[in-house]
Amino acid sequence: MNHFSRKIASSLAAAACMIGMAACNVANAATTLPNPAVDEPAAKAPAQETMVLAGGCFWGVQAVFEHTKGVTKAVDGYSGGQANTADYETVSTGSTGHAESVKVTYDPSQVTYGQLLKVFFTVALDPTQVNAQGPDEGTQYRSVLFYATPEQQKIATAYIAQLNGAKVFSKPIATQVIPLKGFYPAEAYHQDYAEKHPSNMYIMINDAPKVTALKKQMPDMYVKNAVTVASK
Repeated sequence: MNHFSRKIASSLAAAACMIGMAACNVANAATTLPNPAVDEPAAKAPAQETMVLAGGCFWGVQAVFEHTKGVTKAVDGYSGGQANTADYETVSTGSTGHAESVKVTYDPSQVTYGQLLKVFFTVALDPTQVNAQGPDEGTQYRSVLFYATPEQQKIATAYIAQLNGAKVFSKPIATQVIPLKGFYPAEAYHQDYAEKHPSNMYIMINDAPKVTALKKQMPDMYVKNAVTVASK
């Protein structure tokens, strides 16, 4: 069964939880997370920084950050494995070490790394799931924060400890914090997928609710018009 066939099967399975959609997609749908106690200072002038993270199918994670304040670009791709296995069909076998990931470029004078982590944990995923996310299963769907600097490592590790200590979730956070060794952009047809295919059943069930949750739960972080890859 190819990956798109699995997506269809996952969509049909996920349809069974439509009534409890928020609970199926985001563990803390009704929870307001605390601000990170450890964070980078806001920049005094516009600049560009990047972060790479993974939280299940990259379509939904990308959609969330394309609607997040201060983000100037969000690109689907693969991280955690080697360059020669960074293609969709190979990654979908779950044997490459890659996770479906998103590289987020942001302006640190508008939003901090810690604030973006808060968005991630609030609406982009259920961080307690291991090697899975929603209806998708496999190591390629694990949740990861790939740190590029010691500061990112410190902030990410501290925030996870803070959330676990506050028992925000019913189970410990399974999100890994590991060094970034490379990011490989995904094929063009994956970029802006949720924006291009809003009527796709998988998007409607699994991903659109995440953007809706961002707008409802974090209105100060929500941007109506998506910053898409195609627009750059």
